[in-house]
Amino acid sequence: MPIVVNLDVMMARRKMSLGELADRVDITAANLSVLKNNHARAIRFSTLASLCQALRCQPADLLEFVEEAQTHE
Repeated sequence: MPIVVNLDVMMARRKMSLGELADRVDITAANLSVLKNNHARAIRFSTLASLCQALRCQPADLLEFVEEAQTHE
């Protein structure tokens, strides 16, 4: 998937555990783990806003576009 979630990087920078962030954002640790491990297919803007507020960051700090390698035939 070309969108990479760098949640683990921001959590490390803020020295915040998954459980603590889940409590602050009011979502389950399991759902946060899905997002952190790049298995999420979507994210609500309200969740993204809550994450940014809790981690004191911008959306671009959490989401990164990575171009997929193209194959040539």
